[in-house]
Amino acid sequence: MTSTPADESSYLVGLNLSGRRVVVVGGGSVAQRRLGLLVASGAAVHVVTRAATPAVESMATAGHITLDLRDYRDGDLDGAWYAVACTNEPDTNAAVVAEADRNRIFCVRADNARHGSAVTPATATYDGLSIGVLASGDHRRSAAVRTSIRDALAGGAAIADDAPAPVGVALVGGGPGDPDLITVRGRRLLGRADVVVADHLAPQELLDELGPHVEVIDASKLPYGRAMAQQAINETLIDRAKAGKFVVRLKGGDPYVFGRGFEELQACAAAGVPVTVVPGITSAISVPSAADVPVTHRGVTHEFVVVSGHVAPDHPDSLTDWPALARLRGTLVLLMAVERIRQFADALLAGGRPADTPVVVVQEGTRRTQRVLRADLQTVAARVRDEQIRPPAIIVIGPVAGLTADAG
Repeated sequence: MTSTPADESSYLVGLNLSGRRVVVVGGGSVAQRRLGLLVASGAAVHVVTRAATPAVESMATAGHITLDLRDYRDGDLDGAWYAVACTNEPDTNAAVVAEADRNRIFCVRADNARHGSAVTPATATYDGLSIGVLASGDHRRSAAVRTSIRDALAGGAAIADDAPAPVGVALVGGGPGDPDLITVRGRRLLGRADVVVADHLAPQELLDELGPHVEVIDASKLPYGRAMAQQAINETLIDRAKAGKFVVRLKGGDPYVFGRGFEELQACAAAGVPVTVVPGITSAISVPSAADVPVTHRGVTHEFVVVSGHVAPDHPDSLTDWPALARLRGTLVLLMAVERIRQFADALLAGGRPADTPVVVVQEGTRRTQRVLRADLQTVAARVRDEQIRPPAIIVIGPVAGLTADAG
């Protein structure tokens, strides 16, 4: 069947993919950029690929997608409403498009949009609006126009084409997970990036807004998973910046809250690379807030403490005084603590924290997949195990965890 190239005569439409099967063939960085938005739309996403990036593997582990690590086979699109061909093999992508055409399934071909039956617009959301821009195949132009429209709606000044290009590295805090919670400045700099080095916990939907010319590097700093060595991340930032690229280091939360952002600033400064730091909304405060848990409350607590749970209380590298924490009466917020929650709970109980101290655990806070578990210090470890709570999750311990909206 001969069809008009998708970009020449496109009918811009919004697809309701909620609960509908979407097949993505390919599991590299291009697929990773598409998956965040597809998952956020509620699609039942199935990925077929020989090899997947750590971030794609993590999505499968978390149950956000299903994943087959094998070659594409004819018939893989059975039952699909929509398909994306994004391997690095043109023949495979062509075969996916051909199967889609035979079965009347709209298909995006990432390596050659004109040869697919659908094309992905540059998209953004603002205050209930969905914005999509197509520019007859000129993806840089569509991305720039999309960004200008979004910035104008947000009250920011649209970036002129002749505005000076930013230089060096920007350490950008992406916020707790919801892509709308990145700062205006962070999103604006992200829209001007030549290279994006992204953590797994950074909002993945933001990657789908990038132009096709942007190099996306998965830093793979997964909790308790495969990780790119910090030295390699530092070298990547420096090498790309010295090559004349504007590099955005996109992190979850805030770069300086257990994000190793200052290490990256020090490395860049030592190499003579200019750095811009864009603070982000830290998950330590925003995720409890999204679950209706204030970390402070008048008459209940006068302090809150944020603690990293990446090492156990008895680990020789631990810098935390757990007996002192147990004696506090206020709020304790634990990050990266799900895997060791029993050890932390036991340490607090041993130090004198009451067994009935309220605890709230929030998994994937601010995202559409957010889960909230309420327990107490005595039962939280068993509840986390039984409910199969997984990272990323924030744990709030203290009287504020027992407050409800109607408690006054």
